[in-house]
Parts: sequence; structure tokens; C-alpha cells
Amino acid sequence: MLRETFNDAAELYDRARPGYPPALVAELARLTGLGPDSRVLEVGPGTGQLTRALAGFGCHITAVELGDAMAAVARRRLGGFPRVDVRTAEFERWPLPAEPFDVLACATAFHWLDPAVRVEKAADALRAGGHLAVVVTHHAAGGSADFFARVQECYERWDPATPPGLRLRPSEEIVPDTAEFETCPRFDDVTVIRRERDITYTSDQYIDVLLTYSGHRALDSTRREGLLACVRDLIETRHDGRVTKRYLHELIVTTRATP
Repeated sequence: MLRETFNDAAELYDRARPGYPPALVAELARLTGLGPDSRVLEVGPGTGQLTRALAGFGCHITAVELGDAMAAVARRRLGGFPRVDVRTAEFERWPLPAEPFDVLACATAFHWLDPAVRVEKAADALRAGGHLAVVVTHHAAGGSADFFARVQECYERWDPATPPGLRLRPSEEIVPDTAEFETCPRFDDVTVIRRERDITYTSDQYIDVLLTYSGHRALDSTRREGLLACVRDLIETRHDGRVTKRYLHELIVTTRATP
């Protein structure tokens, strides 16, 4: 399964993947009432990019991570937070504790969960009035625009799954997908907060980021090496060894309805 490919690159994932903007984390805390007494369930924490920020609020966190290598890195990185407990398990099959949680958080991982299970189980995990907070990360048009237009030629050459003419969309054309929360009678009051940010990478740093994406990791070695060589050459020869990538983060918060 594609969602299991990250586990083979846990250390690289921890080093290369960016964390989340402090302003977005502050909004998450505000909208969910996060504090030292909060009981938080984080699903799919990876190596703890969001977990470390949430732990700074002093809350009790149970983090359920599918990959054993990812979970091991998360435990090491979160060793200074005694209120964080990292479990290695598949969320869909993980038995929920008897005491419900105040917050269920999931950052850039909700799409990997079984859509037939994820919203209902999130509701099961939360107390009435508790909050589900989902962060969705999009790759948006902006930054080094010429690079991202030209690099599609590399993908069309080396990745057969690439649709011809595919281009990044500006943030204003990316519509939040909140239907499954709005149509679930067990949740109320969906709120969406959106934040853009640009990150500049050297060619080495950008290649490292690409190697944490499931689609790149799933390519056979010949195609993957050809693609990465093409990307690196484009950065080095046309962009002076540095490119800027624009991310759009969406924070979706909804409230567990009273039964």
C-alpha cells in the first residue's frame, strides 16, 4: 500500500518534511480549546511534525502511527514530553479507550485513512463537544513558477501516471473539501482556516523532500533515478540551485455533536 511507503524512509521524512506554520497551530489550539487538561488523540503523526507543536501546550497526547519506524523516530523526538504516548497501530483497527478524547487531530494523513471508517471512528473517539481537527496540505501555484511549469516535462517523461498538461493551481482555485464532515450527523459547525507559505530549497533539499512522497517512492528505481536527475538538472542549470515551493495548509475543525 502507498501509505506504508513512508515507513522505509522515516529518518529522511523527519529531516526533510517541514512542520506546520505556528499561526495555523495557534488557530487549531484556539478553535479546539487546547490546554494542559486536554486529552488529544493524534492519528498518523508520522515522526511528530505536528505532535511536537501540540505537546508544547502541555496536553496529554496519544499518537497512533501505522509505521513502526516512523513511530520509533517520533518517540525519540518526543522524549522530552512525558505526556505524549506514541502507539504503533492501524487507527482503523485500534481499540478506542473507554474515556473519550477532547480533540482528535490528523495532519496531512486523513486521506490515507479508510473513508468508510475514518469519520465515524473519529466521532466514536470524541466526547460530545469535542473537536476533530484535520490539516490538509496542498501544493499550490506560486514560488518558482517557471520551475514548476517546466518540471512537468520530467514527470511526463519518467512517471507514466502523470496526466499530460498537469499544472499546479493557485490557492484561490483549490476548494476545501468538507462534504464528509458536513454530511455526517455526528458533527456540527465546520470551520476552515487557510494559510499559505513559501519554502526555499537547495537542489539537495528538494530532492530529499521528493523522496518522502509516496508516488516518487513507488516508482521503480530506473524511473525514480531518471526523474530525480531531471529535476536536479533543471534546478541547477536554470534556477541557480534553489527553488521556492508554495504550500497551502487548510485547517478543518468540526465539533462532535451532542447525542
